[in-house]
Amino acid sequence: MNKPLLAALSSLAIAGLGATPAVAAPSAAPHTTAPRAAVQAAAPHSAKAAAVTVSFAGTVSLSNCSGSVIRFPNSADTDPALVLTNGHCLETGFPAPGEVITGQSSSRSFGLLNSAGTKVATLRANQVVYSTMTDTDVTIYRTTTTYAAIRSSYGISPLTVQDTHPVAGTAIKVVSGYWKRIYSCNIDGFVYRLKEGDWTWKDSVRYTSSCDTIGGTSGSPVIDTTTGKVVAVNNTGNEDGQRCTENNPCEVDANGNVTVRQGINYAEEIYNIPACFTTGNKLNLSASGCTLPKP
Repeated sequence: MNKPLLAALSSLAIAGLGATPAVAAPSAAPHTTAPRAAVQAAAPHSAKAAAVTVSFAGTVSLSNCSGSVIRFPNSADTDPALVLTNGHCLETGFPAPGEVITGQSSSRSFGLLNSAGTKVATLRANQVVYSTMTDTDVTIYRTTTTYAAIRSSYGISPLTVQDTHPVAGTAIKVVSGYWKRIYSCNIDGFVYRLKEGDWTWKDSVRYTSSCDTIGGTSGSPVIDTTTGKVVAVNNTGNEDGQRCTENNPCEVDANGNVTVRQGINYAEEIYNIPACFTTGNKLNLSASGCTLPKP
């Protein structure tokens, strides 16, 4: 995982070298201090489609990871703003395999960035709405403010989560608020099962090699450059070529065959999350179409 702890260490090392983006820390497990710490019926991606401008606006920096202020297609401006990052970025530690956390009190703070990557405000959470590292690797925080208040005060709008499966070949950008760096590549394909240490994720996104994310980039939004929507959340990569160990996830196909791709990085899909949120950005794991793991 793109680990958080490593990120802190690597930030010291990188400070003397210049800016280098990361997933939680250069040698991070899912990209944070954790597994690395810690990737809408999609619109056609034709060669003629004009790309949107992807910037840091709406992304956030955490103490050990990256994240973003997100909304769902049916969210209202008056709803409490939500922040998306990885499950392994949770301040209370990695959720155990099979563990799902909901409604946990939190006072975590996030640095809200503008388009240039400058911190313009500090947002604060009052609840961990949902967090897990089972099947996926996500944490969603509820903040103490609304989308409308953020836009009114800072001129920043949330990023919209795409509610349809991402498409292979799509041009994407991974935007790290922690490192204030943007990686550009394409979705190379999808992984039936991605296994790292004790954790297993389903239908993960594999990047092409140019998205060489590092520790501290954990939780970064993966943005479709055609629509500007968030299609996944960055979470890990194979650092040393090891097989299925922390910071060295392996791919497992439907027949149980294992493939190791050293230097390749991954994200977790989020298109299935909007179905689990109802009016007022309230979590309802029993809602029709909601397939997120339940407690």
